[in-house]
Amino acid sequence: MASLNIILFFSFLVSSFSSALASDPSSLQDFCVADANNTALVNGFACKDPKTVEADDFSFSGLHLPGNTSNPVGSKVTLINVAKIPGLNTLGISLARIDYAPWGINPPHFHPRASEIFTVIKGSLQVGFVTSNPENRFITKILHQGDVFVFPIGLIHFQRNLGDDNALAISSLSSQNPGVMTIANAVFGSTPDIPSDVLAKAFQVDKGVVEYLQTKF
Repeated sequence: MASLNIILFFSFLVSSFSSALASDPSSLQDFCVADANNTALVNGFACKDPKTVEADDFSFSGLHLPGNTSNPVGSKVTLINVAKIPGLNTLGISLARIDYAPWGINPPHFHPRASEIFTVIKGSLQVGFVTSNPENRFITKILHQGDVFVFPIGLIHFQRNLGDDNALAISSLSSQNPGVMTIANAVFGSTPDIPSDVLAKAFQVDKGVVEYLQTKF
């Protein structure tokens, strides 16, 4: 009986230890190409029949094309996620091209489901992120062609072109669907609006300032 209790105790320890180390499970098959025509509600997309999968399910053309930066912030993000490459489904990765007009910015935002590794292809960019409460440290650096920077998952970050010429960067993200929350849009452009008195108190400004900002988004 004592030996059985010892075995059960060690089985419990092993089980607990394994659970503590658990993360995203390894794939149980070679791939799971997203089936856009399947309406099943799953965490991700249902798989196409592997026998119908083609090379185009793993391919995207057009990343060489510059994005249109003629907008108020002067940048354009071209995201290549599972919606563009069905073969990314379950692989936990995606890619983005970011184009910047002279002095354009990719405004403060965060990705709820992905860390990001950011590579400057052309130009000079100031990048930065803010750590979580209570410190809220601002960590920033100026990057040049060939430089790489990491934005940890869930932290607010931005980029700014420091030059009079167009700039270009490529980002890799650790999710097939990283998501994005642009801070200004989310706070001042939600549907319906966040009550202006709530925002006025949060930002310690006059309510009229908040209502003016809401008209911009």
